[in-house]
Amino acid sequence: MMPGMGRMNPRMMKKLQKQLKNSTEDIDATEVIIRTKDKEIYFNNPSVTSMNMMGQQSYQIVGEPQERGLGGGEETTSIPEEDIELVASQAGVSHEKAKEALEECGGEPAEAIIKLMGG
Repeated sequence: MMPGMGRMNPRMMKKLQKQLKNSTEDIDATEVIIRTKDKEIYFNNPSVTSMNMMGQQSYQIVGEPQERGLGGGEETTSIPEEDIELVASQAGVSHEKAKEALEECGGEPAEAIIKLMGG
């Protein structure tokens, strides 16, 4: 809660709400990547809202975050377990082979299945 909000009259509150509504904008994003010195946090098909408050631009990201490393280590991508299981069952291969194919295909299950099935 903002300081002094308890003393604000209803008209001022409506004016503030209108200003907030006018300062926000939905962004049609397909991917958001947050890069730190040792990893990336990425969101596929997120809901992104931009807000301008007193000259400061803020962004709100809503979605399912995934992490991947930035090289230098053995594993550069964090592959969801469900994807590994899907590829293994669809291509009829071991868990390890499925994970390896997913890593080679940038985490794309369909691509990994096609690769494993010789397509």
